[in-house]
Amino acid sequence: MRTSGVLMHLTSLPSPHGIGAMGTAARKFVDFLADAGQTYWQLLPICPTSFGDSPYQTFSTFAGNPYLIDLDELSNQGLLEREEYEGLNWGDDPASVDYGLLYRTRYPVLRVACSRFLQRPTEEYAAFCGENSFWLEDYAFFMALKESHGGAPWQDWEAPLRNRSDPALFQRTREALASDIDFWKAVQFLFFRQWRALKSYANDKGISIIGDLPIYVSGDSVDVWASPEQFQLDERLLPTEVAGCPPDGFSADGQLWGNPLFRWDYMEKSGFSWWVRRIGYQCRIYDVLRIDHFRGFDSYYAIPFGSTTAQNGVWREGPGMKLFRAVEAAIGKQAIIAEDLGFLTPSVRQLLADSGFPGMKVLEFAFDSRDGSGSDYLPHNFVRHCVAYTGTHDNETVLGWMDSAPAADVAYAREYLRVSAAEGANWTMMRSIWASVADTAVTQMQDLLDLGSEARMNEPSTVGKNWKWRALPGFDSPQLAARLRHETEVYCRISQH
Repeated sequence: MRTSGVLMHLTSLPSPHGIGAMGTAARKFVDFLADAGQTYWQLLPICPTSFGDSPYQTFSTFAGNPYLIDLDELSNQGLLEREEYEGLNWGDDPASVDYGLLYRTRYPVLRVACSRFLQRPTEEYAAFCGENSFWLEDYAFFMALKESHGGAPWQDWEAPLRNRSDPALFQRTREALASDIDFWKAVQFLFFRQWRALKSYANDKGISIIGDLPIYVSGDSVDVWASPEQFQLDERLLPTEVAGCPPDGFSADGQLWGNPLFRWDYMEKSGFSWWVRRIGYQCRIYDVLRIDHFRGFDSYYAIPFGSTTAQNGVWREGPGMKLFRAVEAAIGKQAIIAEDLGFLTPSVRQLLADSGFPGMKVLEFAFDSRDGSGSDYLPHNFVRHCVAYTGTHDNETVLGWMDSAPAADVAYAREYLRVSAAEGANWTMMRSIWASVADTAVTQMQDLLDLGSEARMNEPSTVGKNWKWRALPGFDSPQLAARLRHETEVYCRISQH
């Protein structure tokens, strides 16, 4: 079946409270997608963001981002009075997220709501805590500890807490921080109650949600603190090598992500149980799961810890199909998309084929004028079993790409696509993926809105300017839905809701 969808993160929805959330605006966007004949809403990771604000650097691979909790929904449930949050300063620019302001403002409001909720905790809350105890207990304790240490990374805590080496001290500290631990548990309950309601609403409208799983976890995360044996750490619990990407045509220094790397040999001895639990959990949260940096399961780039660039890394062997066979044996076959971008070797291509997952084709990568052989990302080279994109969250918008890419590449794109001034390059490029043989085609919301570089979500290897873009109220208009539905029908991708 030919399908299509839209990539737009929850944070980018309009809201009077500084950031998009899981309330009325999210349901209205679902209505827009349904009216437009779409099948998918693709999101970035919904985990808590840490320093740098990236959803790919998070305090927990299991928890939900407290910023995405809709405050009006809490008010409707009697957990907040409107005057407790409506008069606060949520920022001056409705088109951008101010994460620093959000950090200072959102948590005091959530503490009020959680305090009221915990006065009369429900059976549903007790069931949630029980079902999720395998991650929730450690997460809530970790966040309470982090807060008690002024937000410092766990590597800077006193040794017994850092090393988890003193059970008696652990118990005394848990008791001392009991109210804070309860707060972090309640926040997660409120998050996932809203998430389940939003996902149910979307599914009832015929919209499936594509989620995103980063391959790596943050060094300053409960995942590493609670399970250090799963990672390549030294006796001081510092990484021996860290993750990144080698230098390429986009970056002379490469990309230094800094995440700790996995001990694949150790993980294999347990049947990859850590990964089975992680992927199984994510597949319950979403309808389809995109696994980021899929090529890292074939071989991964390892950079000496302490390096300032990614230039001196080496390639090391990953787990390959052993991991995915173990996952499928444990949880069955799942709807998974492999983000197979980057430096693709024959062994990476073989891993993708063996997995059976659809890979990704990004049209902005197709027009390298130096590639005389013709890129795999050109639509005439697509295979059916793939997901085609104009660009991802790491790319420019189409109009931004047209303004910033090398002149020869832009000229080639205009010639190949037959770009016309009347239609606009963004609609021409979107039309080319809709018309392709790809089973699924996904467009960025920014491209549907004719936006340029000002709306780019992320520029890799930069900090301080990313993850901020927000749409303005009225962006999901009936007129745009009708236009998108027409294009979807023309190219036989219509979803019959």
